[in-house]
Amino acid sequence: MPASNLLGAQGAGFLIAQKRLGPGRIHHVMRWLGQMQRAFELMCSYSLQRETFGEPLARKQTVQNWIADSYVEIQACRLLTLDAAHRIDQGDEARVEISVIKFYGAKVLHDVVDRALQAHGALGYSTDLPLEAMYRFARGARFYDGPDEVHRVSVARQILAGYSPPPDGIPSQHVPTRREAARAQFADLLEAVTSND
Repeated sequence: MPASNLLGAQGAGFLIAQKRLGPGRIHHVMRWLGQMQRAFELMCSYSLQRETFGEPLARKQTVQNWIADSYVEIQACRLLTLDAAHRIDQGDEARVEISVIKFYGAKVLHDVVDRALQAHGALGYSTDLPLEAMYRFARGARFYDGPDEVHRVSVARQILAGYSPPPDGIPSQHVPTRREAARAQFADLLEAVTSND
């Protein structure tokens, strides 16, 4: 390829691609949030309409748990996504935050759609509703743009890079060690308080 066709410095293509992946992953999760919300609304609406054993599905504790869990997970995913986008806007690479929203967003998308499909039963599994297509799409979200497992490993490695093992091999919150250190530090005060003079 002629040098005139280069975009950026020679050998920098991977770095350029990596800089585009972060915002691209945020865009994926924003779309997933829309899918989550749509599945959630279908589940809520149908659970109020569909009756079983003389009462709406919405009165069943399991369905109530699905609704509560889905709401919380969608909100958490939304806030994590906003945080990642804000960090990008501030010039931060936000590598941890982007990997987190990629694997967490894919999981929440799958779980919310799965619950909505379950609430609808056979109707949800049919092509009469968008849930079956959403379910297939949600499953794929866990492996395209990097499998969840790779993103989890990346997050853990980046977090662990900020920590180090205790220099003496004893955990910093080891109670017997802290007790002895406190006794040594406050020996004079302890002696004054416990003496009878």
